[in-house]
Amino acid sequence: MPKDTVHIGLLSDTHSHWDERMTHHLSGCDEIWHAGDVGSLSVLDAMQQLNVKLRVVFGNIDDHKMRSETDEILHWEIQGVRFCMTHIGGRPGRYAKGIRRLLDANRPDVFICGHSHLLKVQRDESFGGLYVNPGAAGLHGFHRTRTLVKFSIARGHLDQMHVVELGDRLKNAPNKE
Repeated sequence: MPKDTVHIGLLSDTHSHWDERMTHHLSGCDEIWHAGDVGSLSVLDAMQQLNVKLRVVFGNIDDHKMRSETDEILHWEIQGVRFCMTHIGGRPGRYAKGIRRLLDANRPDVFICGHSHLLKVQRDESFGGLYVNPGAAGLHGFHRTRTLVKFSIARGHLDQMHVVELGDRLKNAPNKE
């Protein structure tokens, strides 16, 4: 029997970094989704330790080992809500090459991507769905605040979407920037 409410934790661009804050905030989730640039199998292992369903796509920094464990693009449905996730997606009005065609062909209710390190949640009438980029949870990149997004799917609708700030990237980043 399917659950009435499914709790989701969404992150991207960990770039080989995993810490206790991520574990803490994602431990109550039913599913964890990672929109690419995982960085290392140790991050994938850390997510698997939470014993929840994982949906993970690879990103441009992920090597052949990570690519053999993940997909480039995922499509799925939960409670009638259609999702599509890939790493390099661009943004509404400036989608990456091939993404407009992907959105037109699949018409997801929610399109998820990472790569830019820019947190953005925006309705996009051009494909009739919601665009979600959870920002970056790792320590590498130009973003200042590390973020992830949590939400629920209840009775076929997204609910309680909120941003979790994981801290200042610069306070934890290695000295080689």
